[in-house]
Amino acid sequence: MSEKPAVAIRPASTILLVRDDPQFEVLMVKRHHQIDFASGALVFPGGKTHDGDHDPAWADWCVAWEAVEADQRPLRICAIREAYEETGIILGRYENGELFHGDDWAASVRGEVDRGELPFMDVVQRLGLRLDLSILTVFARWITPDMMPKRFDTWFYVATATDEQLASCDGRETVDAEWIPPLEALRLAEAGERTIIFPTRMNLQLLGEATSAADATARAAGRRLVTVLPVVERREGGGVLVIPPEAGYGAVEEPLSAVR
Repeated sequence: MSEKPAVAIRPASTILLVRDDPQFEVLMVKRHHQIDFASGALVFPGGKTHDGDHDPAWADWCVAWEAVEADQRPLRICAIREAYEETGIILGRYENGELFHGDDWAASVRGEVDRGELPFMDVVQRLGLRLDLSILTVFARWITPDMMPKRFDTWFYVATATDEQLASCDGRETVDAEWIPPLEALRLAEAGERTIIFPTRMNLQLLGEATSAADATARAAGRRLVTVLPVVERREGGGVLVIPPEAGYGAVEEPLSAVR
C-alpha cells in the first residue's frame, strides 16, 4: 500500500493588533461559517502569503525595508495586507511619518484586493503610503501538525493600533470584528460563548500575561523564539497534542478530542 503523500506546508502570517484604550485589548475577527478552515471561530486576522507579497518593488513602499531580514519582508507584508482585507486597517505611514488612519476609498476597494482584482501595492501607492514593517514584532511561530489536511507555517506578529484606526469585518471571510481583552476572550471560549481554536487559545493565553500594548511588544521582543510544531503523544485516556515547554506556553497537553 502506497504512503499518503505529504501535505504541503504553506507560509502564512497572523497579526495581533493591540491597543490600550479603553483597556488592553486585541482585535479578533469571527470567521464566516462557510469558510473551510476554522469556520465560525474567533481568530486573529491573517492568511497565507500571496505572490504579490514577494514583489521586490515593495522596497520603495515600505518603512524599515533594509532593517528587516529578506525572508521576513513578504511575511510582514502579508500580515499587513491580511489585516487590511479583514479589518480595513492599514499599518502604513505618509512620507511625513504620520500614521494612516483610513479613508473611504481604501475601505471601498478592500473586496477587490481580497479577490485578487486589485494589487495591494496599487492601493498603497495611490494612498501615498509606506507600509511600516518596523511596527510588527515577532510574537510566535506555529507549524500545523502533520495529521491535519491543511498545513501552515504561520508567523504571529504583534503591533499596536491607534484609537483612530477603526476596524470593520469584510463580510466575506469574516462576519464580525471585535476588540476584546485577551483573558475575556478565553473566558468566553471556556463558557462556550465563542469558538477559539487551539493555536489561537494558546497565543491569547500568552498575550494575556501582558498588561498593555507596550508590555506585550516588549515581552515578545525579549522572548526567545521557539517554533511550535505540536506532536501527538499517546496517553492512557487517548491522544494528546504536546508543544515544546520552552516555547513559553508552559506544559501543554491538549486532548485530541478538544482540538479544532
